[in-house]
Amino acid sequence: MDVDEHLFRREAGRIVSAMTRIFGVHNLALAEDVVQDAFCRALEVWRIRGPPDNPSAWLMTTARHRALDVLRRQHTAKSFAPEFGRLLESEWTLAPAVDEILATDAIRDSQLRMMFSCCHPRLSEAVQVAVILNILCGFSVDEIAGAFTSSHAAIEKRIVRGKNMLAESKRLFDTTVPADFSNRLSAVQRTLYLLFNEGYHGASSKVSVRLELCNEAIRLIAVLLQHPLGKTPSTYALAALMTLTVARLPARTDSSGNLVALFDQDRSRWDRTRINEGMQFLELSATGTEISAYHIEAAIASVHATAPRVEETDWSRIILLYDALMQINTSPIVALNRAIALSQRDGPERALNEIKSISGLERFARYPFYPATLGVLELELGNRDRAREHFQEALAKARNATERRFFGQRLAACDAPARPSPAPFWESGSDDCGEP
Repeated sequence: MDVDEHLFRREAGRIVSAMTRIFGVHNLALAEDVVQDAFCRALEVWRIRGPPDNPSAWLMTTARHRALDVLRRQHTAKSFAPEFGRLLESEWTLAPAVDEILATDAIRDSQLRMMFSCCHPRLSEAVQVAVILNILCGFSVDEIAGAFTSSHAAIEKRIVRGKNMLAESKRLFDTTVPADFSNRLSAVQRTLYLLFNEGYHGASSKVSVRLELCNEAIRLIAVLLQHPLGKTPSTYALAALMTLTVARLPARTDSSGNLVALFDQDRSRWDRTRINEGMQFLELSATGTEISAYHIEAAIASVHATAPRVEETDWSRIILLYDALMQINTSPIVALNRAIALSQRDGPERALNEIKSISGLERFARYPFYPATLGVLELELGNRDRAREHFQEALAKARNATERRFFGQRLAACDAPARPSPAPFWESGSDDCGEP
């Protein structure tokens, strides 16, 4: 990805949100066109003159000029944002009104309002994530399809459905009403959670980790935490979970891009600044009486992140936390993760018995880490033939080249002179897309 694409990622969402605040949600396509024009203009000018000292300010200024042109030319033919009324119709008030919308604090508020607008309760979670990626994060339809291993047509349909829903309202969601904010907050948190998981644990056919998705989720959770109503214990817990998890990314793959199991990771490569930040978020999440699934998942992540060596991991504490998580979320992936923790404390046979009792195993039909987990446990017990069958199944279900190499290494271990020690488990994941 070149510099211009990185810049588009960073700036597209904030400028589109601001332009939508000006034109109204029913004119979202017009807002997107204005932003596209600004980026096209940047490519033309910067190719000749070179990029400016402040590309972000240049882009916003260019979009501002284009927006003013559109407002002047079309104010009699289109209805724009109703909350600004005649301010956008008079030449005396037009520019000052636009400048007010484009102030730093107002832009941040526009992004938050767009985020809440995209999480309309009548939209499915899959649509909410796709629309946020497209509008707020600047991802194309093809890029979203690649991240979610879906077709271009399916993702385009989701985005169109979401944008049509947005168009039914002429204004962005009002984040100043506490009751409305609280009612939609859980949907926003859930969407950001899914967005992060798709980056860290997703099923991309090209790569095993989509760092840009993780970074976008962290950026948006930071925007949420800047709003007084967004500073809830569960939001802090979600921020802690994301930060503590992404801190391990530098060691999750080696220099050749191969997956590195949790037991084999060089913990000196973990981002200590991120870990400290995550622990601070976790402490802030304990300010109320609420205990959400995000709290428990973040606590599990903190146990891993603060263990100096894998042998010093407090598996009993992790098991207790998974027990608590099971009270909130009884999904098969949580039960599988709990069984992996049990294997470290009580041995592989106990873990296999626990896995056999998991309900809803059909959800793992296409999930390669389920048979891989069985393979690791059987190999620990010395059952090489069974382990080989499980690793072959995992290899057949692998979603990208990185996973195929990883499972191929596990398969080769079945023919090694001795069992691998310690067991090559991967990082604990989460409910929907998590990798155990």
